[in-house]
Amino acid sequence: MTNPHLSRRHLVGALGALTTTAVFAACGTDTNSRYDTGFVAGDGVTTEIDPADRGDAVDFTATAYDGTDIALADWRGKPVVLNVWYASCAPCRKEAPDLKAIAGDYGEKIHMLGINVRDGAGTAKAFEENFAIPYPSVPDLDAQIMYKLRGQVSPNAVPSTLVLDDEGRVAARISGIADPSILRAMIDRVLSE
Repeated sequence: MTNPHLSRRHLVGALGALTTTAVFAACGTDTNSRYDTGFVAGDGVTTEIDPADRGDAVDFTATAYDGTDIALADWRGKPVVLNVWYASCAPCRKEAPDLKAIAGDYGEKIHMLGINVRDGAGTAKAFEENFAIPYPSVPDLDAQIMYKLRGQVSPNAVPSTLVLDDEGRVAARISGIADPSILRAMIDRVLSE
């Protein structure tokens, strides 16, 4: 005859192990990072879209953390790089120096804008100061911008980066951490159109 208390104890232990496994599986792969807080990383897929196949222009307005009002329509005439991020996302922290360098190297040839999908102003500003990010970021805690980017950016793939052409249409995208050489090549192709 089996002991009912022993069976319950085994069941509770098994459920505990299953829960622990699920929690670790939900986190990123870098379990040593104190910044890994359950982000769902992009799948690393890069896509470039032929000019003839690009959709409508992306358009939204928002107020940056520094108080600047931004309307993408005002940025027509130059490529725009949009980067979706949040401060505790380990890949976002890893790519920040590369994005800073790209912004510096391309200067006035392009516009860059961060879209923060999770943080309050204090956390976002601290990230920007820590990495000396030279371009603005806007909050999107209510997912209004992400809604306008539906079909272009997976809502759970952070970071993600879009390159818009000078008409504001999505020309290229990176789902996941932006490899700087790939992103630069994407920007260069859009600049040469």
